[in-house]
Amino acid sequence: MIVAINTIKIKSGHIGEIAERFKNPKGVQHAPGFIRMELLTEAGEEHDELKVCTTWESREAFDGWVNSEAFKQAHAHSRPKPDAAASDSQTSPSHGEQPPKPAGSGIMLGAKLSVHEVAFTFPEA
Repeated sequence: MIVAINTIKIKSGHIGEIAERFKNPKGVQHAPGFIRMELLTEAGEEHDELKVCTTWESREAFDGWVNSEAFKQAHAHSRPKPDAAASDSQTSPSHGEQPPKPAGSGIMLGAKLSVHEVAFTFPEA
């Protein structure tokens, strides 16, 4: 099992606006191997952060979603600007209903994707 975390930097004060877009997923919930999605928010001094955490049965299931036609359709409008500090990580669009506004709009400041193998869960499901 893996957890993919897309950390999105957001202009301070706009986290609720962006988080709202994820309340109605657009296809990810039907992807083979998808288990769940959680949104974590954090207000910061310089910017806010939204972490979109998706849990998958395997890396292959996650890669299948990312390479699917449904993923392309769900993220066709725009993608967040990659985080310049994320030199070793991939960047990815969000998993929400509406694609994020273009980075040039000033609300979305960047994104960084990280994928983690689950060592164990407690309590066990």
